[in-house]
Amino acid sequence: MPVAEGTVVKVKVPATSANLGPGFDTLGIALAYYDDLEVTATKPGTISVVVSGEGEGQVPLDESHLVVRAILETFKRVKQTAPGLALRAVNRIPHGRGMGSSGAAVVSGIMAAKGLLTGVAEVSDKLMLDLATEFENHPDNVAPALFGGLSIAWEDESGPHTKKLSVHRGVSPLVLVPSTKMSTELARSMQPESVPHADAVFNVSRSALLVAAMVQSPELLLAATEDKLHQNYRASAMPETDALIRLLRSNGHAAVVSGAGPSVLVLASDPAERLRAKELVEKKYPQWQPLLLAVDNKGATLEVHQKQDGK
Repeated sequence: MPVAEGTVVKVKVPATSANLGPGFDTLGIALAYYDDLEVTATKPGTISVVVSGEGEGQVPLDESHLVVRAILETFKRVKQTAPGLALRAVNRIPHGRGMGSSGAAVVSGIMAAKGLLTGVAEVSDKLMLDLATEFENHPDNVAPALFGGLSIAWEDESGPHTKKLSVHRGVSPLVLVPSTKMSTELARSMQPESVPHADAVFNVSRSALLVAAMVQSPELLLAATEDKLHQNYRASAMPETDALIRLLRSNGHAAVVSGAGPSVLVLASDPAERLRAKELVEKKYPQWQPLLLAVDNKGATLEVHQKQDGK
């Protein structure tokens, strides 16, 4: 049964921050800062893309657009023929800043396809995570974008998996966004093939502690966000990010690189501490944009407006 022309789906996908310090390629949280997407099924063979906000005038407006690619791949995976597509994207998540913009685009497309396929074919949570991870190469950003909250992600022979946890209500994220961008590929290229055994043990202990801090004991966040696995190796490519993190941590704030950077994530233990961190940054680094955000617990959301006969 083909998708009815005129069917409209609306998708909202949160920003994410991955790694959270020691949890490299494993931990991520969803943040209440969203990209919106509206997709209308049109005549087969037609594609149109309109983008406003982040990426406007920069991203492609044809079938090579990341959202379109994710939609088409989802249809292909469930062995269905895609309709024509008319996309309207309102992007707020900064591009190239370590807030999961590409993961959000992929999740937007997969969720839109799920909506268009309502009553036609099932798109399971497992399939969505599999597809999103194939696009992104690792699940730490796409898992919280899909499902919200704090995500622990891992992979085995059957593919990627995730466990969602609810974050302690005291945890108060602050994202500090610079004007400069950072390539994820460049950031990853700066890491060594192996690390000292002591550093690996250090990060295992801090990752375990971080889960406890995020879920139960936010007063432990400063110690729990220490890292020896990736941030120091990338510091030379992001000297201002590194300096800002050192300033914040020396003043007792749990600051880490957000994803691949160059944004900085502060995981404050309560709203008052978050305000103190914000004020400190505004004095020393006024050019950085502060975003006081909540943790998003829903993940990506979807509305489907199916065309009725004769309407």
